[in-house]
Amino acid sequence: MSDYLLRTVQQALDEDIGSGDVSASLLSDKQVKAHIIARESAVIFGIDYAQYAFLLVDQSVQIDWQVNDGENVVENQILCTLTGLASSIVSSERVALNFLQTLSATATQTHSLVSKIAHTNAQLLDTRKTIPGLRLAQKQAVKCGGGVNHRLGLYDCVMLKENHILAAGSIKRAAQSAIEKYAHLPIIVEVESLDQLQQTLALDGITRVLCDNFCTDDLVKAVMLAKGKLPLEASGNIDEYNIVEVANTGVDYISIGSITKNVQAIDLSLRFS
Repeated sequence: MSDYLLRTVQQALDEDIGSGDVSASLLSDKQVKAHIIARESAVIFGIDYAQYAFLLVDQSVQIDWQVNDGENVVENQILCTLTGLASSIVSSERVALNFLQTLSATATQTHSLVSKIAHTNAQLLDTRKTIPGLRLAQKQAVKCGGGVNHRLGLYDCVMLKENHILAAGSIKRAAQSAIEKYAHLPIIVEVESLDQLQQTLALDGITRVLCDNFCTDDLVKAVMLAKGKLPLEASGNIDEYNIVEVANTGVDYISIGSITKNVQAIDLSLRFS
């Protein structure tokens, strides 16, 4: 078990159980069998997180998973069978389901959007718009759904956005400063117009250009300007309804924050036999 997984699951259990599950304390030490059931179609992700939610409470709980991460499931499909003390299972239930429902939602939404643009060369990227404490987990779910991870945080990639550029005085000054100090890191410049794009294309040392809130006509022009020079990323107000139109412009990447911040939890339930 990775330290991150252990720490993340334990923190969630501590938050929920606190000094003890008073409702579970009313139950007798009875062995039961239970199932986690999908109530809708989904791409499943988060099995390890759910697994350790049970085992960190009670290592004697036996779990037989009938699906794997990345697998498509349908309504009323059984995901796993649990055998153990009733008190242990009910104490772990909510945390386990929270991880599984949320991470499966990210994987499912990512898979849906990736499928829509599969006929193009565009790759779907996530963003830093993740649930606090679940950054790595959600980015794992994005990969499971067929997406590609953007930067993990503020430390592994330089991204020069409008406020960085305004503070530096120009795109050129901001980029030169980044190249001088962080040449070993990817450097991405966010532009808001075709003029800013041309300024950026004239610079050396840039890794990628992010076209923020470009209309599709301008994205087509941007692709023509950047062809053979730098890869382009489109971002801003892109969703399931216009992603195909954006991908058809020829951009290399499309980043969408909604796959991690606006997901609706997959409907799962745990029931005793």
